[in-house]
Amino acid sequence: MNRLRNRLIFVFVVATILPLGLTLWTTSSLIERSLGLAPFAELGSVSQSLERTGRELYKESCDELRREAEEGRIEPRRLQPKEAQAFWDSGAASQFELAGERSSRLDYYVRHEVGRDAGHGGEVWVYSRPMGIAMDDLTDQIARAHQALNRSEARDLRRGFNTTLLVVASVLWLAALAGLVFLADRISRPVQQLTRGLKQVASGDLAARVEPRGSDEIGAAVDAFNNMAGQLEQAQQRLVMVTRLASWQALARKMAHEVKNSLTPIRLTMEEIVSRSGSADGAFLEQAAQIVADEVQTLERRVRAFSQFASEPPVMPGEIDVNAVVEERVAFLKSAHPEVTYELRLAAERPLAMADADLIKGVLTNLLENAAEAARPGGVVLAATSMDHGRLKIEVHDSGPGLSAQARSSLFEPTISFKKGGMGLGLSIARRSALLCGGDIEVIEGELGGAGFRVILRGPAPGIGVQHGAAASSHR
Repeated sequence: MNRLRNRLIFVFVVATILPLGLTLWTTSSLIERSLGLAPFAELGSVSQSLERTGRELYKESCDELRREAEEGRIEPRRLQPKEAQAFWDSGAASQFELAGERSSRLDYYVRHEVGRDAGHGGEVWVYSRPMGIAMDDLTDQIARAHQALNRSEARDLRRGFNTTLLVVASVLWLAALAGLVFLADRISRPVQQLTRGLKQVASGDLAARVEPRGSDEIGAAVDAFNNMAGQLEQAQQRLVMVTRLASWQALARKMAHEVKNSLTPIRLTMEEIVSRSGSADGAFLEQAAQIVADEVQTLERRVRAFSQFASEPPVMPGEIDVNAVVEERVAFLKSAHPEVTYELRLAAERPLAMADADLIKGVLTNLLENAAEAARPGGVVLAATSMDHGRLKIEVHDSGPGLSAQARSSLFEPTISFKKGGMGLGLSIARRSALLCGGDIEVIEGELGGAGFRVILRGPAPGIGVQHGAAASSHR
């Protein structure tokens, strides 16, 4: 269960739900106040007042016009019945009617029958007076006000605004929550992978690695974990190697002790036989003595090798010029293998290393000697030095047949040799010397088609730089 992601989501919900509620409440209150300030109620009251006022004005105007007509203060217009046929057909004695442009005049129709028995037709008298306002305009304004009120009542603005606000706020909040879930998953996934990697390392799986992610703090933590796991794996391999070497050292001490006990009497006896070889069988005795002496020398050589392997020389680290040591070893071995071509590719800046000079010389002697034997007459041996992130590298390549997969898997195992007459202790002793100096030896791909070895040493201590010198080119 992804607890980190769930915690991030919970924190987001808790941190946003209260501000979101306050925002909705404040906005809803503002909408309510805004709608409360809207003049819909006042508009309705004004429209009703205008309607009543218009009716009262019309009624008073009618009464006033009737009085003026009855009192004779207004001169009427006489119309023939045909000119006011509609009024005449209605049979009413009198009638009021709005007329003029936009109904701004009030007309009062009165029926007069003159000489009807004599066969004369009747007349219609019309009294008029201005209204003072356009009644049609007033009627239109009142109608528009009523329509606006009817529309506002038909639409529930408060509910519409509140619903819209709630929907928009919910959509935005859910979108932010979805984005947070995505980001939280991206943040928590590498943390989960890092946790699983730590558990694997804690259970002993030092080969566990976490896929690198970005350059942020989590990416830096992942890189640090991978680097730590790699260093632990290398330390474990070195520990296994040192443990194996310690076991073989104990065996070598025992073997050296037992063999030495037999060598001295054999040598003394054979020397005595040779000194007394005056009889007729002297030639035979001399031949036998020579054979025994040769075997004794072989035993002595083996004893010296096991003694060297079993010994624990004191390590005395110091600053050594790696280029100078390589040049000195190559110059020393050229005379022993004149048929082999030696090439040098040294670092432009002469780097310093912290190591025991004698041990490193022994390591280089072993590697260069093996390379010369593998290259054979006419072959090439390359020695190169370089620096990489504070570490010094010495590489030895040869143009020999190279190493098989089987040889690579057990190359540094004691007593295992892949060359004629080999003891199988040379590379084991060389690697032990490199480990004692705080470095290591590893097998690499050969640049000349044969085998390749790399010696890794510690760089100079803080404050110690490199010695500047002329760039070294290839030497033959």
